Amino acid sequence: MTAIEPLTLIRGADVIDGSGAPRFAADVTLRGEHIAGLHPPGTMEADRVIDAHGLVLSPGFIDTHSHDDLLVLQDVWPHPKLSQGVTTVVTGNCGISLAPSDPGGRLPAPLDILGTASDRFADFGHYLAALDARRPVLNVAPLIGHISLRVRHVAALDRTATAEEIAAMRGDVERALAAGAFGLSTGVYYPPAAAASTEELGGVCAALRGQQAVLAMHLRDEGDHVDVALREALALSGACGARLVVSHHKVVGERNHGRTRETLALIDEASERQSVGLDCYPYEASSTMLEPQKAARTSRVMITWSGAHPEQGGRWLCDIARAWGLSTLEAAQRLSPGGAIYFGMDPSDVDRVLRHPLAMFGSDGLPHQAHPHPRLWGTFARLLGHHARERGLMSLEATVHKMTGLPARRFGLADRGLIAPGKAADLVLFDPLTVRDNATYEHPTRSATGFEAVFVNGVQVRRANGRGAGRFGKRLRPSRLAATQGAGQG
Repeated sequence: MTAIEPLTLIRGADVIDGSGAPRFAADVTLRGEHIAGLHPPGTMEADRVIDAHGLVLSPGFIDTHSHDDLLVLQDVWPHPKLSQGVTTVVTGNCGISLAPSDPGGRLPAPLDILGTASDRFADFGHYLAALDARRPVLNVAPLIGHISLRVRHVAALDRTATAEEIAAMRGDVERALAAGAFGLSTGVYYPPAAAASTEELGGVCAALRGQQAVLAMHLRDEGDHVDVALREALALSGACGARLVVSHHKVVGERNHGRTRETLALIDEASERQSVGLDCYPYEASSTMLEPQKAARTSRVMITWSGAHPEQGGRWLCDIARAWGLSTLEAAQRLSPGGAIYFGMDPSDVDRVLRHPLAMFGSDGLPHQAHPHPRLWGTFARLLGHHARERGLMSLEATVHKMTGLPARRFGLADRGLIAPGKAADLVLFDPLTVRDNATYEHPTRSATGFEAVFVNGVQVRRANGRGAGRFGKRLRPSRLAATQGAGQG
């Protein structure tokens, strides 16, 4: 006879269930990895009772745009995502994934943001097997990256791929999808993939046809030609029938300020005929590889790391240039290779994208930098505290929906994102009056506050004192594979 697992009762919380509906009072019970039921307050007893009066209980947050591919295989505490209520991360974004990669092969920027060549996997299935064997501290929904495919298969990165090279990349995508990848990501903005033609992308994306897969696209241009780049993404996803996610949607450069009115209108129009969504983060600065020409054109730039001068990480480029007696362009060239934070967005554009009904939230954080953008540690707390509570940009219910129920639906996470009987017990308890982000550009790794507890698959993995416990996450399966690979695996 199978033993009945103990019942946990979360008593007295205001429940925001992830659907976007108004909060309501309910007691919630958990048994094993799942939510057992929702009950009128004060009507249940259980083996374990958690007093949640004065707190909000919501589904665990889904980081739709992470670069945590290696982080999920490592032991890190405090954890930048669990510390702010994230229980699931989507990895492999911007065309950058740990697999496939030939051991000892090329590793041009930005592939190096995920670690060294020794951290790579020759086959995407091997990476998925490592996730299963290691068991991460939170859940993982992996994408395969086009840049990684390109570096593996295209002999000369300064040209578009040949028919044979396209076929090789498409074959890797097909195998990755069969093994459990949620889809494909692209990063044709970056040098290793900038030469890829639309035809090359179309040939690789053909592997997504009929797969109910995600196509997450870092647009080719987020500045003067953002409209052309967005139309390319819409056309590619429409042709292969994938669920498009426009990655970290924004417009950059002063002369483009306000153009989110134009780009969001294009997305609205396209959403009437195809599946399209977007993710964004709640900051006015982006962070990526150090590009000297871009740095010289941007009014404020902070260096996150420098291979040539590691001591300059965390300093403003203008101060470095002044101390060296150089122009900002010359200083950036001397600092390369490296990473930088660029202040190039208009606050009104950021707000407009955050509020858009199709917008989800992703940190786009870079966990292996010594001085990362504060979004790695602060994105979700900032949305709840600064934007929802203090500014009233969105209701708390709408904010939670954009980080739970909405991304669960877009990525096909059928048993996540909602508080309902039978759903996975990924949950967050937070104080709506005190939750806030503490990470700043100067001190980017400060943990958020106001989070009382985080549950991953029914296990409380974080407590209010910041202590964590164990590895209870899992590699999730796309809904198209759940029936054949085991619905119990997520």
